[in-house]
Amino acid sequence: MAALNVEFSDAELEDLRAVAREHGMPMKAFVKASTADAIAHHRALKAAAQEFQRVFADPALADAIAAAGIDDGPVAGTTGRAA
Repeated sequence: MAALNVEFSDAELEDLRAVAREHGMPMKAFVKASTADAIAHHRALKAAAQEFQRVFADPALADAIAAAGIDDGPVAGTTGRAA
């Protein structure tokens, strides 16, 4: 099985130990689970972004939005910043 050596500062390592303890997990298991969660989260965001782009690139959707009179974009002349 492949392994990965990762260096942490003393403070980071102590934080990691503390969080793993709070989760009732050995540090190695916590790091592995956290990494798997981060990968799953990244993949889900990537898939959602691709779906968003696919849906909103559909000219029929743009036509339907225009036909419905929906215009919730920025008001002309504003910067989008709160006063």
